[in-house]
Amino acid sequence: MIPKHESNMSPENRLFSDSKRRDCEYGVSEVLGVIMMLAMVVSIMGGVWLFLNPYISDFEDNTNWNSANGIADRLEDRIDVASDFPEGTGIRHKLGMRSSILQGVNNIEQWSMSADLTPNDVITIGDYTNTSFSITTVNNTAAKVIIETQNDILTQSLNSNSDKIDVVHNMQLGNWHIITILNETDSPIHRSIQYSISGLRVITSLGNGEHEIYLANNARIEHFADSAWEISQYPQIEFDELATGGVRLSMVLTNIEVNGSLGSSNYLGIDIISAGSINPFSGECYNIRFATSNSISPVIDPQYDDLWLTPYILNRAAGTLDSFVGMAPFERASGADGISVNSLGQSVFFDVTINQVVVEK
Repeated sequence: MIPKHESNMSPENRLFSDSKRRDCEYGVSEVLGVIMMLAMVVSIMGGVWLFLNPYISDFEDNTNWNSANGIADRLEDRIDVASDFPEGTGIRHKLGMRSSILQGVNNIEQWSMSADLTPNDVITIGDYTNTSFSITTVNNTAAKVIIETQNDILTQSLNSNSDKIDVVHNMQLGNWHIITILNETDSPIHRSIQYSISGLRVITSLGNGEHEIYLANNARIEHFADSAWEISQYPQIEFDELATGGVRLSMVLTNIEVNGSLGSSNYLGIDIISAGSINPFSGECYNIRFATSNSISPVIDPQYDDLWLTPYILNRAAGTLDSFVGMAPFERASGADGISVNSLGQSVFFDVTINQVVVEK
C-alpha cells in the first residue's frame, strides 16, 4: 500500500498559488491567440493579393490602353480639322498624358508618284542621286525641266535629241521635291513627286512591355510588346468609276512635323497649326504609278499592297483581267515595284492632296 502524500503547504498559500497559475496560463493564451490571428489575417491578405494581382494589373493595363486610344482618337480629329485651315492658323488642344508619352517620328513613309499629263509621250524619271537623275522619253518631246523643293525652284533646258537625258543639279532636295517636264511650248507633259511623311507616336507602358500607336499619313498602326503589328486605319486612297464615264484615283496624304520637343507631363498642351497643302496632280493623267515604303516595320508595306490590289487579285483568279479597271501592280504581282492603274486606255482623273501640319508645345 502506497502511503498518501501530505502537503505541508497551508490552505491559504495553496489557494494563492493555484490562482496565480491560472492567471499566467490565461495571459499566455491571449498573446498566442492574437499572434495566430494576425498571422492568419496576413496569410489571407497575401493570398488574396496574389490571387487578385493579375486581375488588377490587367485592369490597369486596359485602362491605360483605352486612355492611349482616346489620345490617338483626339489627335486624329484635331489634325484632320487643322489640316483644312488656312496656312499659319490652327487650334490648341490639351491632352491627359498620365500614363502615355507623345513623340514625333520623322520620315516614317517615303511616297513617290508620277504620271504623264498628255497621251503624246511616255516619260520615266529614274537613276536618282543627290545631285542628278535621268529622263527617259519615247517620243523625244521633253524640252525643259523644273525642279521644285520646299525652299527653291530650278528651271533647266534639255537636249531632246536623245531618248535618255541626264540632268545634273546642285539643289538640296530635302524632304520633298517635284519634277515637272515641259515640251517645246512650255506645256507640262510629265510630273513626278517624292515626299517623305512624318508622324506621331503614342507610347504607353503596360505590364508586358510598351504599347505603341503610330499616327502616320491618316493611318493608325498599333503594336503590343507580345503581339504582331496591326493596322486599324489605312492611308486615304480611293479608286472610283464615274457615272459619266472614266475613272478617278484620289489620294489624301498628311504630313505631321513636330517642332521641338513635346516633353511629358500629366496634362500636355499642344498647338496644331496648318502649314498649307500641295496639289501636284489634279486632272486627267496617263501612265500613273505610285509606290510607298514604310519604315515602322517590314510587314506594313505588304498589308498596304494587299488591300489596294485585292480587286486585281480577285479578277486574276477569275480570269477576267482583260476587262478589269482598277489599281494593278506595276511589274511584279506583289506590288513591290509600285502600283499603276489599269484603265483600258482611257485617261484617269488623278487627284492628289498633301496636307502639311505642324505640332508644337
